Amino acid sequence: MKLTIKYFGLLAEVTQCNEEQFDFLGSNVSELREALYQKYEMLTQTDFQVAQNQILVSNDVEITETEIALLPPFAGG
Repeated sequence: MKLTIKYFGLLAEVTQCNEEQFDFLGSNVSELREALYQKYEMLTQTDFQVAQNQILVSNDVEITETEIALLPPFAGG
């Protein structure tokens, strides 16, 4: 599956891109994280959340949308 992954904040700095096309062979968010960790080792040291269809999802959720966003932690205020 070809995904469009959008990176925000610190994650865009770590990956050095705001958006990319990513070939993904897995099925869930956990597998996507592992694939991204292999491509961008620095992501393993960065806390982030994954959004699918503009909704934050947990690691066991199946990837069903082709647009994924990676979001850094947000500070409240």
